[in-house]
Amino acid sequence: MRKVLLGVVLVLIASCKQHSEVSESDKVQSKDEVIVYQEYTGVEPTKPEETEWYEPVPPTVAPYGQNGAPSDAIVLFDGSNFDEWMMENDSTEVSWHLNDDGSMTVKDTVGDIRTKQNFGDVQLHLEWRSPADINGEGQSRANSGVFLQGIYEVQVLDNNNNDTYVNGQVASIYKQHVPLAKASVPSGEWNTYDIVYHAPEFNDEGGKIKSAVITVIHNGVLVQDHVEIKGTTPYEGWPKNPPHGKGPLRLQDHGDNSRVSYRNIWIREL
Repeated sequence: MRKVLLGVVLVLIASCKQHSEVSESDKVQSKDEVIVYQEYTGVEPTKPEETEWYEPVPPTVAPYGQNGAPSDAIVLFDGSNFDEWMMENDSTEVSWHLNDDGSMTVKDTVGDIRTKQNFGDVQLHLEWRSPADINGEGQSRANSGVFLQGIYEVQVLDNNNNDTYVNGQVASIYKQHVPLAKASVPSGEWNTYDIVYHAPEFNDEGGKIKSAVITVIHNGVLVQDHVEIKGTTPYEGWPKNPPHGKGPLRLQDHGDNSRVSYRNIWIREL
């Protein structure tokens, strides 16, 4: 009887070991799984027309059809008025400076501005300028920010001969992602940000099931390459993930006489 029981135990141990080895093998296969495109399996076409598509036909977009903005873009600021904007704190008319050169400038300590419209996935273009007359240092030199959905910040800062913490420097995803390069123009000249942003997704219980991702091109240089936004971008503490839907574009008044200016802001919903 003891021999029989011992035999059963040995078989079970061997079976568990074999199962463990298979599981580890499965993990390796899952990790290194080869990508197979099902539409390219089976009998391979032998005629060119069998791999040619004629639908759906992409819409035609004139890339500079709206005074330099794409014909399908929503022009948020063309220098003539603040019609697309309001104050963040009380939804009143914008009290930032509207300049004769077609730009706007932060009015110190009056608060952030935000778009009246809300957005999700977008392509965004804007131009910004730090003042040529340099004041302050570190985070107190021409500090502003571009907040996607009103929550996630791409940093605006004059970093020329002005070092700071690298996850808070110009073109950083604030406190989360260091830019791949510092591509600023000289202080007082116009910078461009071209941003592609895909919003996060949440389940019915409010849990985040898909992170936002963002790509940023600064003056033609790729500085954020489809990086994951891990949550809100606070000055203090960890990123948080409150559930939300579409949100506004927000521009920051840092409250320290930043004198940052903006112009030529347009957005395309994706």
